Amino acid sequence: MTESESREYEYDLIVVGGGSGGLAASKRAAELGKKVAVLDFVKPTPKGTTWGLGGTCVNVGCIPKKLMHQTALLGKSIKDAKAFGWDVDPSSVKLNWSNMVLAVQDYIGSLNWGYRVQLRDKKVNYVNAYGTLEDAHIIKTVNRRGKETKMSAEKFIIAVGERPKYPDIPGAKEYSITSDDLFSLPYCPGKTLAIGASYVSLECAGFLKGIGLDVSVMVRSIFLRGFDQQMAEKVGSYLEQEGVTIYRKYVPVKIEQIAEGEPGLYRVTAKNTETGEEITEEYNTVVIAIGRESATKSIGLENAGVVYNSKGNGKIPVNDEEQTNVPNIYSVGDNLEGKPELTPMAIQTGRILAERLFGGSTIKSDYDNVPTTVFTPLEYSCCGLSEEDAVERFDEENIEVYHSNLWPLEWSVPGHSSNTCYAKVICNLKDSERVIGIHYLGPNAGEVMQGFSAAMKCGITKRQLDATIGIHPTTAEIFTTLTATKRSGDSIEQNGC
Repeated sequence: MTESESREYEYDLIVVGGGSGGLAASKRAAELGKKVAVLDFVKPTPKGTTWGLGGTCVNVGCIPKKLMHQTALLGKSIKDAKAFGWDVDPSSVKLNWSNMVLAVQDYIGSLNWGYRVQLRDKKVNYVNAYGTLEDAHIIKTVNRRGKETKMSAEKFIIAVGERPKYPDIPGAKEYSITSDDLFSLPYCPGKTLAIGASYVSLECAGFLKGIGLDVSVMVRSIFLRGFDQQMAEKVGSYLEQEGVTIYRKYVPVKIEQIAEGEPGLYRVTAKNTETGEEITEEYNTVVIAIGRESATKSIGLENAGVVYNSKGNGKIPVNDEEQTNVPNIYSVGDNLEGKPELTPMAIQTGRILAERLFGGSTIKSDYDNVPTTVFTPLEYSCCGLSEEDAVERFDEENIEVYHSNLWPLEWSVPGHSSNTCYAKVICNLKDSERVIGIHYLGPNAGEVMQGFSAAMKCGITKRQLDATIGIHPTTAEIFTTLTATKRSGDSIEQNGC
C-alpha cells in the first residue's frame, strides 16, 4: 500500500487489547514513527471485579500471584528462623489479609499509571473502550458511558488475552470466584476450595495454605496438564505434604449458598469421575481455576473475516509472522493457537511483530525452548520438552534422562527433607546428547532456569553441562554434576549438601 493510500485510515495501527503483548507492539510501532491507538476495556467479572491498563499478568496474574507467593514464603521463613537462632515465636506472627491486598494493589496501581504515562510519552492514543470490528479496517468502540465511536486503521493487532472459564453447574458463577477476583478480595477468604489442577489453581492453593488457611484442591484427572507429569505429580504431592487436602478424580456438580457474608459459607457437592460417589463439604470461598479461553468471541472477528475457534477456546490460527487469514490483521499473546501463554513471550512477539511491520525487520519470533515457572510452595521450572514429549518425538531408546534429588543448604538447619527437591536433564542420544529438556523442583526455580534456558537456545549438550563449574553452595549446581540416569537405576538419594 502506498503512503497516499494509507492516509485514508485514521491510524497506521490499532491494537485491540492493552496487555503485555499489545502494549509492547503499540509502543514499538510508535517509536518507529507510526500513528497508533490502543483499545483496552475490562469487562467486570460476575462478582464485579475490574482493573486497570496492563492486562492479566499485571493485574490478576503473574504480578499479584508472585507477590502473594512471596508472602507465603516469608511466613515459612519466619518458622525456619527459630532454627537459625532468631528469637521469634512463629505462632505469634499473623498475616493481615487486608494489609497484604492493599500493598499488592498499590503496587499494581503504580504499574497501571506507569503504562498510561509510557503510552502518552510515545504519543500512543489510549482509548478506554470496548472495540468490535465492523470490517477489516474499521472498529466500533463503546466506552463506559455507552458512547460509540468508529476508528479506522491500516493494520490491526488482536491481543485481548483470556478470561477464566466456569463449569456448567448450578451456582458456579453466583457463588464462586476466580483468580480475576482473588488478588483484590477485600476480606480473607477463610476455608477455601480450589477447583482445578491448572497452575493457577495450584499456585493459589499454595499461597493460601502458606498464609495459614484451610485449603483443598479438587482434581478431575491429572496435575498441570501439558507439563512433565513426573514433575507435576511431585508438585501435587508436596502440596499434600504441606497440608492441602487433595480430592483426586472429583468434579463439582453443585455449589449452594448456606450463609451470606464476607466470606460467606457454601456447600459444594462433587462426584467421583470413576465411581460416581458424591461427597459434600462446606467452604467459605470457592475458587474456580479450570482453565481460560480467549476473549475473542465478542470483538467482531467474523465481521472482518478472521478465522478463529469460535465454538471452542477462541484461539486464532496464524502463520509464522503472527498474521491471520486476513492480511492486515495480526495477533499476539495468549490468543495465538498452539503457542505458549506466557507474558515474556507476548512482549517479545509484540515488539518483533511491530519491527517487521514498520521497521523493515525480517526477524520472527522463536517459540522453541521457552522457559516457565510454576510458583507453587515448592517451585517448578522447566525449559524444552517434557519427558513424555521427548519420548514421543525421539523414541524412548534415543533419549537419556539424567536426574537427582537435591538438598538445598537453606533446608539443612531447619531439618527439611533432603530428598524432596529434584532435577532432571533430558538428552537426545542421536544428537551428541544435546539437552532437549531441563526440569527443576526447588527454591528460586525461576532464577535457576533463566540461565539454563539461554544455554538451551545455544544448543548446549550434556558434555558442556558437565564441563561447567557449579556455583557452590547453590541448588543450580546440581545440573553440572548429574551422573545417574533413569536407565541405569542408580540411586539419586541425597544425605547432605
